[in-house]
Amino acid sequence: MTTTTTPPDHRVESPSERPDDAPRVKHPWLVVTVREIVVKLTNRSFMLSTGLTLVMIVAGAGVGAFVGGRTTDFTVAVTSAEGRAAVDAGRSAIESGDSGDTLAAEEYPDEAAARAAVGEEEVDAALIAGPDGWTVIGNDGVNRALAGALSDGVGAAVLEANAEAAGTTVAQLTAGTEITTELLVGEDRSGLAEAVGFVFAFLFYMAAIVFGMTIANSVLEEKQNRVVEILATAIPIRQLLYGKVLGNSMLAFAQIALYAVVGLVTVNVTGVAGDIGWILGASGWFIAFFVAGFAALASVWAVLGSLASRSEDLQSNTGPVITVIMVALFAGLFADGVWLTVASYVPVVSSVAMPIRVLGGDVPVWEPFASLVLTAVVAYLLLRLGERIYQRAVMQSGTALSWRQAMKLEA
Repeated sequence: MTTTTTPPDHRVESPSERPDDAPRVKHPWLVVTVREIVVKLTNRSFMLSTGLTLVMIVAGAGVGAFVGGRTTDFTVAVTSAEGRAAVDAGRSAIESGDSGDTLAAEEYPDEAAARAAVGEEEVDAALIAGPDGWTVIGNDGVNRALAGALSDGVGAAVLEANAEAAGTTVAQLTAGTEITTELLVGEDRSGLAEAVGFVFAFLFYMAAIVFGMTIANSVLEEKQNRVVEILATAIPIRQLLYGKVLGNSMLAFAQIALYAVVGLVTVNVTGVAGDIGWILGASGWFIAFFVAGFAALASVWAVLGSLASRSEDLQSNTGPVITVIMVALFAGLFADGVWLTVASYVPVVSSVAMPIRVLGGDVPVWEPFASLVLTAVVAYLLLRLGERIYQRAVMQSGTALSWRQAMKLEA
């Protein structure tokens, strides 16, 4: 008597074929989220790049503080008491403020000796009086601040001498010429605002590319290895998408927040930015817009990974989303006036453009809120659209799909 043994069925059940009593994972999206975070935090390349970026942030602020804190001691050769008086009169222009720079005169017997001292770099410049005026002599150039101070000093010294010769005083001659500066919008911080704006744009660009490609590659790898088919027996496909988007989004948010905190603390400690209150407000808006903008892109990256069947497919179909990120970068860096205003209301692009407008300090408070709400709505709609396409495309293998082809498939 022979018996026939039926080989076990190794076919993977689809979610619709799974029996009702099959074990279910509680909060499956949370499990996937934690897995994505743990995998990334245990990735040596990710941790090294994060640490290197933090070192660069601290080093950049340190170099800025060092360069800004350097002092220069200027020495000017003179050949007469009038020349020394002119240098003394210009000293206030060099030594005013907190720069620590100094200006001193060194007397030489004649013009030839003064010129020789300049040529041998014993002094920074020489100030020589002539029949037709004064001459500043430099070796291969004269420091702009020093030249301006000497010009002011000569003007002040000559004015005082002429006033004395005329039997009056400088105060009487210059009465009513005082000028007081009043700023309607506060201190001009355009240079520092441009630098901070560049940092905002660069951080958004790097995070969107790095974490976006991580999401897409993770989806593609699970699809190629057919791991997604096994996962589909335990958790709904849409929960897998939610977990991937949320996990990588949280990592991106945490990384950007870490960079922002370290950067702000560093510039505050080194005194590079002085009063950083105005930067704090713009930084808060940047983080809020980054959250909304990255959330809008995250589901798109996941869809791109599900549509591809090979790495080559992924490289070819990521062009449009990378273009959007590049537009956000360049709009934030180079747009101005009405173009920057328009860009600040375009979702994703607004993640860079609106914080840069806030840095300018001329944005009504309702505008950032309105733009942020618009970006959040677009992020939600893209997530819902991405969910529909992801469910249809991620289980298909063999060939790359377009968005239109994926929409025609059954979920």
